[in-house]
Amino acid sequence: MNPDIQSLKGKTIVLGITGSIAAVRCIELARELRRHGACVHAVMTHAASKIIHPEAMLYATGNRVITEITGNVEHVEFCGIKGKASILLIAPCSANTIGKIAHGIDDTTVTTFASTAFSSTIPVMIVPAMHESMYNNPMVIENIGKLNELGVEFVDPVIEEGAAKIAGKNDILLRVERALGKKTLSGKRILITGGATAEALDPIRILTNRASGKTGVELALEAFRRGADVTLVHRGRTGIQGICEFYVESARDMTETVIEELGNVYDLLISAAAISDFTITQAKSKIRSDRAVTLTLEPAPKLIKLAHFKYPELRIIGFKAETGIPEDELIKRAQYSKDASDLAMVVANDVSKGGMGTEDNDVYIIDEEVKHICGPKRLIAIKIMDKVEKIFR
Repeated sequence: MNPDIQSLKGKTIVLGITGSIAAVRCIELARELRRHGACVHAVMTHAASKIIHPEAMLYATGNRVITEITGNVEHVEFCGIKGKASILLIAPCSANTIGKIAHGIDDTTVTTFASTAFSSTIPVMIVPAMHESMYNNPMVIENIGKLNELGVEFVDPVIEEGAAKIAGKNDILLRVERALGKKTLSGKRILITGGATAEALDPIRILTNRASGKTGVELALEAFRRGADVTLVHRGRTGIQGICEFYVESARDMTETVIEELGNVYDLLISAAAISDFTITQAKSKIRSDRAVTLTLEPAPKLIKLAHFKYPELRIIGFKAETGIPEDELIKRAQYSKDASDLAMVVANDVSKGGMGTEDNDVYIIDEEVKHICGPKRLIAIKIMDKVEKIFR
């Protein structure tokens, strides 16, 4: 993990594990939390110890596993007032434990930790995992609602194969990052476009470009981590909990969707998508491949221009892709685009050197100054969001 992306560095996470078969997923979860800088301490119920051995969690966390409350009053040490824990993450959490916590029943290690956390300022996050019929039980639903009202955050399960399966480790990680972050963009609504659009040539073929959409996704994730209300419009589906997504195909789809959605009042538009510059009228049937074909391309609508016209007070960040030009010329063209379209910021790069469809990129972030960033797209998203924070100060 890049040292600049240690999002949980200095955080202590108490991982409560209950008697769900999903407890076997906790090794991967604990390791992922540690990769992002967290110090993880596992607390296991007796039922959980029957599913996964405490020694496995000792390996995963690197810390002694708490399987009982002793004279060391571990629950107070971690979750009491001024305790060590940054958050109590109960994952997986069974229907039984949800019910006990909701009704103040304190008869396992995990419920003791939860009871203690409620009387301190330590946040509690619950990740349910159980059979679907149990998850749909009106009493379980009522208990979840009660805990929500008390400030407990839930990470929704994945409903499939008749089970309410534990959320993926990346979804859990993201929610923990958001819960423990500085929430510097809390209350801000940000709409982000990402990836390539596709123009249909006929019912089978499309005209598109090499953009993967990774930058748009990383920007959405980073804005979400910092507390923003995020909408992502792209030709993809991530299924990320907490982020609103719109799937679009063509440049016209992208433009119309964004312009309509901006009517719901946003603070910022980040136009990171590689929107097609040209569109074409789709042939009604497959174009024959045994002869030369002439295609007539028409200019596609310009999203930034339309957004600025309809919402003149909206802050907009644009992206500028060029090929085969010197650095000073790239910056010059980006600055011209910034001034011509009255943008808050422009992110520019020479895609002939990479960036489209890759994990890394080499960009220039241009606002009142020029900042050169080279590295993973997540790191670039972090640096862009650092700049976004300054926009709202």
